[in-house]
Amino acid sequence: MDNRENERDLDGSRENENEEKQKPEIPPINDLRMELAREEARYEFRRILLNIAGILTVAAAIAVLMLTRLLILLQVNGSSMIPALQDGEIVVLHQTKDVETGDIIGFYYGGKVLLKRVTGSPGDEIDIDQEGNVYVNGVVIDEPYVSEKKPGKCDQNFPYRVPEDMVFVLGDNRAVSLDSRVRSIGCVEYDQIVGKVIFRAWPLNRIERMD
Repeated sequence: MDNRENERDLDGSRENENEEKQKPEIPPINDLRMELAREEARYEFRRILLNIAGILTVAAAIAVLMLTRLLILLQVNGSSMIPALQDGEIVVLHQTKDVETGDIIGFYYGGKVLLKRVTGSPGDEIDIDQEGNVYVNGVVIDEPYVSEKKPGKCDQNFPYRVPEDMVFVLGDNRAVSLDSRVRSIGCVEYDQIVGKVIFRAWPLNRIERMD
């Protein structure tokens, strides 16, 4: 009898121990609060990141739109602006009509954009002698960007006065350039001007500001 009672007591103790083991451990309320605070902080951090990403995306889109309205990438085609610009190089144009003598500008002609240098402004008197020296209002101008002065192709009558709302343009490579010396091209109206070259973007070894 005693043995059976002892066995029952042992079985009861084992059952109590198993029940105690199976009872889930309830963490302290402070631990729960801290975990909840951590989760809220993580959620808030993700929300802030998403907001920042959204703001940056909108800002980038606005910047691209502004740049496309202000700047143009253009590939140089031909050798008329050697040595300043080489065939195949990529330049950045600032879209503006505010150009002055010495600026390299892009302008529409024959469905293309040509690149030439402004040599005369409205009202200026232009003259070119047989050696290729250019005179503006009776004064020969310094042209360090021209490697070799040549008359090139020219059927314009000189001296020539630049009409109002127009500019007189020349290519730096005078021997091959077709520009305002040729009557079929003539002076460039301000409405034709796309902008002025401000930067050479390619090739890497020739990157530089040009304004």
